[in-house]
Amino acid sequence: MNRKKLNALRYMNVLILPVLAWVSFNSKGWLTYLPLIESFMFIPLMELAYKPNPTNLTPEKEKQRKDDPIYDWQLYIMVPIQFGLLIVFLFSMQETGLALVDKIGRISGMGLLCGVIGINVAHELGHRSKKYEQFLAKALLLTSLYMHFFIEHNRGHHKNVSTKEDPSSARYGEMLYSFWIRSVVFAYLSAWKLEAKRLKKKGISPLSFQNEMIQFQLIQAAFTLAIGWYFGWVVMGYFVIAAVIGFLLLETVNYIEHYGLERDKKGDVYERVMPHHSWNSDHKLGRIILFELSRHSDHHYIASRKYQILRHIDESPQMPTGYPGMMILATIPPLWFAIMHPRIKRMREQGLAQAA
Repeated sequence: MNRKKLNALRYMNVLILPVLAWVSFNSKGWLTYLPLIESFMFIPLMELAYKPNPTNLTPEKEKQRKDDPIYDWQLYIMVPIQFGLLIVFLFSMQETGLALVDKIGRISGMGLLCGVIGINVAHELGHRSKKYEQFLAKALLLTSLYMHFFIEHNRGHHKNVSTKEDPSSARYGEMLYSFWIRSVVFAYLSAWKLEAKRLKKKGISPLSFQNEMIQFQLIQAAFTLAIGWYFGWVVMGYFVIAAVIGFLLLETVNYIEHYGLERDKKGDVYERVMPHHSWNSDHKLGRIILFELSRHSDHHYIASRKYQILRHIDESPQMPTGYPGMMILATIPPLWFAIMHPRIKRMREQGLAQAA
């Protein structure tokens, strides 16, 4: 295998999490917490120790990477891995004699899989134009019972990001915990509205089975009930808790990605989404583990760009550390405000100075 292919496979470092989750599902005691230890202790400490890397690809290398199928296949294989580990998790939760701490460890491991493998990879595939890739995205979202994300994220969030019309953009001074409620509830309602609007344009009733939101609710209900029927209703409850952890991880990422950033409005029209409307992180370990999600400024600037060619843009505001560390910081509102508000104020002052 040549060096170029080996370099591409660095994204397979994400498989450390599924391996640790498998260990968690087959262990007791502190070993069940290995996925949490990796995600919120080891990675944040490593990202504090190493400086971010803002280097971009040359135009020649970007062209080579753009259509290299190895980057796509690294996404595709996450689907059987996610569903395979979900089955392992469900069987493991049937084990008798599990202590509460063991259950919490295993459920948190599954929740991390739902967020990191399920929703994050679904996010990348959901932006693709090929139908089979979109199908894979929806399948992954099913494991977090968050299939409406496919609709709201692509048709709602990317249009309304960093405005008060977007439930997934955190406002200045808003705590993470109140944001969770607002984003979860109103993003769900937004998905219904967006799908109804799409169908009305086609002259189709929103109550039609062609309404994807209706399809999603039926699929998710059937999937959850099937788990309850086969594995037992208690295990079904554990699955639902893991799914909730998965989508709360997503919402925490949403919180840190756009916190306090606003697009200017002239009359009834907002300015175009620009790189300075999203927080960016060039911390390399997080970039690799999350398929470059942390290069979020370029993703919102040009949503069709594949993960392997996302760029650092100088105008984008930079996070002081990587995503895992920022997520931990967000759970402590006073500390979050103390670190982020001075940065936002400096950005606003610089913007006013440039406008003058």
